[in-house]
Amino acid sequence: MNQRSVKELMEIMPQVGKLEWIGLRSERRGAILQPKTVQVLAGLGLEGDRRIKNKKVDMTAKRQVTLLQSEHLKVLAAILAKESIDPELLRRNLVVSGINLNALKDKVFSIDGVVFQGTGYCHPCSRMEENLGEGGYNAMRGHGGITARALTSGPISIGNSVSYSKELEEKYATLLSTEKTEVNA
Repeated sequence: MNQRSVKELMEIMPQVGKLEWIGLRSERRGAILQPKTVQVLAGLGLEGDRRIKNKKVDMTAKRQVTLLQSEHLKVLAAILAKESIDPELLRRNLVVSGINLNALKDKVFSIDGVVFQGTGYCHPCSRMEENLGEGGYNAMRGHGGITARALTSGPISIGNSVSYSKELEEKYATLLSTEKTEVNA
């Protein structure tokens, strides 16, 4: 039997996820807008979200979009002894099901053809105590999802597919390696 290396195993991701929820905040501590469709702007993030206000396109910015694993909502509810957790409370932009978001960290992936790069884990902030109650911060640890940068522009909608492919990763490898060189220069 041909054994694969861990690196090779990390490239195998046949699961296709689904975009379940979209959340935008037009201002700090503002009401969450929950559109069914949003325009992704390369190098910025999601149109209508406060994070892109007064920003210039920056293809190296790491926290343009935040994503949360839908399946973790049930885990958080169980940890916090709640019946359910509304994704609005968690201050993320996108909720995705059916694909392991943590496996997309440092990977190029797409949501219905719009391309993103997972850039890091999205750690909880102190607001989780306020939004979820006592213990909310610690409940979120390890369940906060990932941050990503938008590599291409286009619309995404609830129900769109979320997928990884090695081919897509290779297609954007040159762009991403050029950016790393420029950042480190």
